[in-house]
Amino acid sequence: MLDTFIAHFGEIMPFILIGFGAQMIDGALGMAYGVISSTLLLTMGVPPSRASASVHAAETFTTGVSAISHILHGNVDWKLFAKLVVPGVIGGVTGAYLLSNINGNIIKPFVQIYLAAIGLYLIWRGFHFPPQKRDPKWVAPLGIVGGFMDASGGGGWGPVVTSNLLIQGSSPRHTIGTVNTVEFILTTAISLTFLFHLGWETFTTYTIGLLIGGVVAAPFGAMLARRVAPRTLFTAVGIILTITSLFGVSKWLGFIG
Repeated sequence: MLDTFIAHFGEIMPFILIGFGAQMIDGALGMAYGVISSTLLLTMGVPPSRASASVHAAETFTTGVSAISHILHGNVDWKLFAKLVVPGVIGGVTGAYLLSNINGNIIKPFVQIYLAAIGLYLIWRGFHFPPQKRDPKWVAPLGIVGGFMDASGGGGWGPVVTSNLLIQGSSPRHTIGTVNTVEFILTTAISLTFLFHLGWETFTTYTIGLLIGGVVAAPFGAMLARRVAPRTLFTAVGIILTITSLFGVSKWLGFIG
């Protein structure tokens, strides 16, 4: 019995570590759980549709814990939340439906090139100009595009939405908290869509591992988002966005196997 438990735990442990690390970054910076988790799952040989479905199934729980933590820390802008949530769900359900029926990776490299450029710009802004708060004007279109890319590419809600809201002048702390909170509703809708089209067999061992690691890490990310200075958050978002996007572009170009 003990040997069996140890064997299963050893099998699931890598996915727990992936979920923990990805959620720590996501909770603190408003992005990268889906990108990091999906990339590593694909590297380990998981099919794209199952990787995306598993990440979103785990995110349904991790983002729920993360959302509660951000709300308790006062990191959520409820006006911004209201503007994002419906467009995000519409884009997410559409993307999940298409990925269940076609190859959704065709447009992904071009989006990653765009996000890498945005990441470099955010790093430059973080070092040269402190963030100045303004109410963002382009919110609903971001929700649709971010939700669609998140479902069809296995990640993209945070990178697309968080980065563009920061460029428009939204407060780093409240942007991160709000984007994470909306993500709970978004991932629930996406997971239900995948479940309807792909069935329960989509969610296996790696889903459980991602879930455990992500739930454990979720409260700490919200705590970091509240305590870290806005300028530091701004720069950190740019660094993570640039690294993850350039990694995806390098895979697309064949530099990375």
